[in-house]
Amino acid sequence: TTVSECDSYTWAVNGTTYTQSGTYTDVVGCATETLVLTIITGGNNTTTESACDSFTWSVNGITYTQSGTYTSVTGCSTETLVLTITPSTNNTTTESACDSFTWSENGTTYTQSGTYTSVVGCATETLVLTITPSTNNTTTVSECDSYTWAENGTTYTQSGTYTSVSGCATQTLVPTITPSTNNTTTV
Repeated sequence: TTVSECDSYTWAVNGTTYTQSGTYTDVVGCATETLVLTIITGGNNTTTESACDSFTWSVNGITYTQSGTYTSVTGCSTETLVLTITPSTNNTTTESACDSFTWSENGTTYTQSGTYTSVVGCATETLVLTITPSTNNTTTVSECDSYTWAENGTTYTQSGTYTSVSGCATQTLVPTITPSTNNTTTV
């Protein structure tokens, strides 16, 4: 009798359990029984995997889309897959900034407009960024009594330095206001 078994084999002829390959003989009266035995050491292997959305197991070619523990037995080998599936997420943020922008998602400071992506695990974050360079403009005027600034519609009656900020543009007004004098001479 020729037999291949995993790990051990109990021969029905004599009730003996064998754990090693070999040729065994049992003689009872005039009957000789011979066993040619191949013992294959069984293997148990566990693999732990994490994936986004799905995972194809190379052991059996099956694609899994749910977390779980899966087993594949081939001959005397048992393969176990402990699988964690995480659904992918995608988020887009639109930002506008003057000169530069530091994205809290990855700590990077950007100085140019563009679309930037950060992937951590199964989460994809996209930044659509508009960078506008800052501008500074100073206007100096000299007027009698008052000056109405077209930038903000305010009328100033005193000299000084005034600022108006709109978006990334800074306008500075430096008016010199001189009070009118009325000289009346009576003759």
